[in-house]
Amino acid sequence: MTARPVHRVAVLGAGSWGTTFAKVLTDSGREVTLWARRPEVAEAVNGGHGNPGYLPGIALPPNLRATVRADEAIAGSDAVVFAVPSQTLRPNLVSWRDVLPPEATLVSLAKGVELGTWMRMSEVIAEVTGASPDRIAVLTGPNLAREIAEGQPTAAVVACRDAGRAVALQVACTTGYLRVYTNTDVVGSELGGAGKNVIALACGIAAGMGFGDNTRASLITRGLAETARLGVALGADPLTFAGLAGLGDLVATCSSRLSRNRTFGEHLGRGATLAEAESANHGQVAEGVKSCLSICELGARHGVDLPIADGVRRVCHEGLSAAAMAKELITRDLKPE
Repeated sequence: MTARPVHRVAVLGAGSWGTTFAKVLTDSGREVTLWARRPEVAEAVNGGHGNPGYLPGIALPPNLRATVRADEAIAGSDAVVFAVPSQTLRPNLVSWRDVLPPEATLVSLAKGVELGTWMRMSEVIAEVTGASPDRIAVLTGPNLAREIAEGQPTAAVVACRDAGRAVALQVACTTGYLRVYTNTDVVGSELGGAGKNVIALACGIAAGMGFGDNTRASLITRGLAETARLGVALGADPLTFAGLAGLGDLVATCSSRLSRNRTFGEHLGRGATLAEAESANHGQVAEGVKSCLSICELGARHGVDLPIADGVRRVCHEGLSAAAMAKELITRDLKPE
């Protein structure tokens, strides 16, 4: 199926990833308006061509425009990109839905599963806006914002049930430093992104305890296996987890010190409480801290065993020590791989 080209884009959310993706789209030749919640962020983008609070030292394109009015950003857009944290997507959508263009492609950058409803972000978008699932896309992959903002080469995947819309978005956000692939498996792409945050917390916990590369590789591999099991139970294509949305995103997030989830986990591995880790993380809670609750609930509902995710959940929310988590994982019943 063909879709009209994407020329004008609204990016709603001016954090590090939202700002970076707005830069990508502008570098690709799109007309982009970035919505910022705070006036000082919009002023920094418009007046100083930067966002020092989230991307210090990064020069933004002079033709990237920012506004604090969501309706102004959205008006006339071919695509609307949602770049807010997963647990705040629903209330934001409620305030935006009446001004969304009826044919625009709706794109989620958030990686998580909503608490309470256990919905993926594309499902939240469909429920709140009434948009057909064929209009909803997700962008995911090994996309650490700082590296992309610096123009370091990487790849991403756009997933949409409508292959034509996926291709239109692919063209709109491909640059000399970001290569974009397409996929029609939205379920697998979203679960890969949500699950990797939880596994990255586990890898951070292991690093904080002083464990090395063997431990991290084992957690990445077995974490991918349990995320894929859950995905298949929910109807995903297992091959998706071997691609950018699965393995690619997982390796980047579990290995990089730019990863908020990995860094947060390191504090927990050194014995910090959740509040202490949040304070050390400049007041920001990593997405995986909340997503582990949703992921484990999905696993329970579908009869899928998620030992690493469950260990992270218990460390974060039930006071289990990192040492106890490690012991439980290494002494589980033996079984075939």
